[in-house]
This record gives sequence, C-alpha cells and structure tokens, in this order.
Amino acid sequence: MYVPQPSRSDAAGRDAGDQPRVYQVWRGSNEFFLRGRFIFGPDVRSIFLTMFLIVAPVVAFCVFVARHLIDDFPGDWGISVMVVVVVFTVYDLTLLLLTSGRDPGIIPRNTHPPEPEGFDGSNDSGVQTPQQLRLPRTKDVIVNGISVRIKYCDTCMLYRPPRCSHCSICNNCVERFDHHCPWVGQCIGLRNYRFFYMFVFSTTLLCLYVFAFCWVYIIKIRNAESLSVWKAMLKTPASIVLIIYCFLCVWFVGGLSVFHCYLMSTNQTTYENFRYRYDRRANPYNRGVLNNFLEIFCSRIPPSKNNFRARVTVEQGLQQTRVASRGFMSPNMGKPVGDLEMGRKPVPWDEPRTAADIRDLEAGLGGFLDEKEGRLTHASPDLSRDDLPADLMEGRAGTHSRRSSWVNRTGTSESVDSMNAQIIAAWEAIQSDPVH
Repeated sequence: MYVPQPSRSDAAGRDAGDQPRVYQVWRGSNEFFLRGRFIFGPDVRSIFLTMFLIVAPVVAFCVFVARHLIDDFPGDWGISVMVVVVVFTVYDLTLLLLTSGRDPGIIPRNTHPPEPEGFDGSNDSGVQTPQQLRLPRTKDVIVNGISVRIKYCDTCMLYRPPRCSHCSICNNCVERFDHHCPWVGQCIGLRNYRFFYMFVFSTTLLCLYVFAFCWVYIIKIRNAESLSVWKAMLKTPASIVLIIYCFLCVWFVGGLSVFHCYLMSTNQTTYENFRYRYDRRANPYNRGVLNNFLEIFCSRIPPSKNNFRARVTVEQGLQQTRVASRGFMSPNMGKPVGDLEMGRKPVPWDEPRTAADIRDLEAGLGGFLDEKEGRLTHASPDLSRDDLPADLMEGRAGTHSRRSSWVNRTGTSESVDSMNAQIIAAWEAIQSDPVH
C-alpha cells in the first residue's frame, strides 16, 4: 500500500515552526514584551518610577489647583487649563514609551569574526598561525574627508561603524550611541534619540506649565481675599509643594534640554562630547547648525536591523554552533580584557568574563576537531575510532587534556604567556592533522 511521504518543504515548515524566535534566544541583556514587539533595557523597571514622577504631580495639580481654576476664567478657558495638562501628560508618556520601548539602533552580532582585509586563504608555508590570524584592533575609515578610527568589538565580533559603541549595560553595539539613560531604561541611539529629546523637552514644558498655573492660583486667592502673597500661599499648601517640585525638576530636565540642544547644533553625541572633545579637533559629522537639526528631526528613521519576532532558521542555529570562519582570532585574545569604549579598566585573566572567553575558544577549537573527526566517522559505517590514525587520536586526546586544563585554570592567576603557549600548541595540533 502506498503511503505518501511528507515533502521536504512541509518538513522544513514544521522545523521552522519549531524554531524559537529571535527575541527568545537574544544574547543581549534586553527585556522583551508582547512577544518581541517591544524591547527594553535590563533596567526597565526604572520607567515606572519615571512615570510616577510625571503622573503624581499632574494628578495633584488637577485635584488641588486646576479644579478650582475652572470657574475663575470666562467661558471655557477654565476647563482648558485641566484639558491641556492632561493631554500634554499623555503626549509626554507616549514619547517616554517611544524612547524606551523601541530598538535604539542595535547592530546584529556576527556569528564569527570577519576575515582580515587582503586575506587570500593561503600563505607561503600553507599554515596560518594565531599571530597571522589575529584581527587588528582598530581600523581607519574616512568620514567626510576626515580619518576616523573604528574599533573591533570582541563581544559582537564586528568592527563598530563610526559613532557606534558597545553598551556594557544592554550588552549590545548601538549605532550613533549617545548614552544609556537609567530614567527611560534604554540606550539612546540612532533610532530613538529624536524621541528622547522630545520627551525631555516636553517634560520641561510640563513642569513650567504646572509651575506657572500654581502661581496663577495663588495670585487669584490673594486678589479675591485681599491677602498678602505669603498668606495666600498658606491657603493652598499643595501649590507650594508643586512649585518647589517643578522648580527642582526644571533645573534637571531643563538643563538636559539645553545641553542636548547644544549637542544637536554641533552634531555631537553625549559620548563623543565627553570622550573626544571635538573643540580640540575637527568634527567630521558637523554639517552646520540648520542641517544638524534637520538631520535629527526631519530625516527618516532607518528601519531596525533586527527582526525580533522572526524564527531562528536552522542555518542560523548551525552557524552558532559551528567553528568560526577560518578560525580568525579576536584582537584581545591572550590579552587583558577591557571595554575601551566604555572606559572600563582592563581586567586580569582570573575574572569571570575571561572564563567565558576561554570557553568560547575551547568550543571553537573543539569544533575544528569535531568537524574533522566527523568527516571520518561518517565516511563509512564500518569505520570506527579504532581505525583512525594513531597520530590523530593522540592529537585529539592531547587537545582534550589542554582544553580541560584551560577550564581548570581560569580561576587562577596564570600568566598570559602560558595561555598563549597553550593556544598556539592547540592550533599547531589542528594544522598538523593530515585530515585537515
């Protein structure tokens, strides 16, 4: 009896349906909501504090001030005082969510380091050593006729584009990185800087609005009851509290608005302003005050480079477990690890981060051996490990012992030279294998 077999496309469809979504296996420190539709930073809880600091004084203003001003203005002007503050508060909270809940410009990580420029796949001896395969730490690119140095990111395994930096809090490389804002719980970058400034500026206007109408209410009490200003203030203690609160907040959000207005006029980011100090050299991104503002507020926001709701394909899953392309090594391999872009000090090899780097190296070198051995074990069903060449088995066992020693020594203060020697020895064992 004929039994129809499922087609390859049906099987592939079922496999794709079984694959997790990108946001479920995301390697950054972000938090996702509504199945990947919103992406926040790891400190997303701080957004609730920010919302409370905005909503609570507005509610107090509506209850203790605006409600009493409804009958003090002719026509419908009294009710408009409350309507304006409510609408403006909703607008302010919308900008907060647009800033905090969207991709700030995260650059997707590479599954393997890039190939060095000019690499032809061979050399005179036919063998590439770790020194030859180590990627350069920095590269120079030309931006508007000015040379700009870009750096290699060990975490994301890519050369950061100009103005890009790696956020140590979100653990992502972000385009046009400005800073990580704890008040919105998100990085501020290329895709949300516009909304961030609009949020800060609108919060400043909201503070000034509440501040001004609290004084209007105090003056109306003074005129209605023929009191002094001080006695009129005692009649409405809520207005006094709101005036003090708004006065303090204006210094913070107002000062931030002015500072970012200066940054936009010179086309700088907060990170660049504190790190590079363009007043001492030419700024390759400055296009003039008008064009700089047009770039921020009138240019099209580029689409996200990440589809967080997409399914992880089988090929992508295999790439994450396979050996790195051609085995190119990070510029920091065998060196103290530190985040130069974020101003963090280099740490010794006995730190926990180093243990993770060594395990990544172990998996990469092991992948070479697994791939080579797999070609033998699957070449014929009758070929077993007993039939393998003795030198390959010795090299395999030796490498396993070295790999074990790396894991055991990550908690010690072994010197970098010793670690480099182990890496080179493992690499030579791989290259000397006749099957490779």
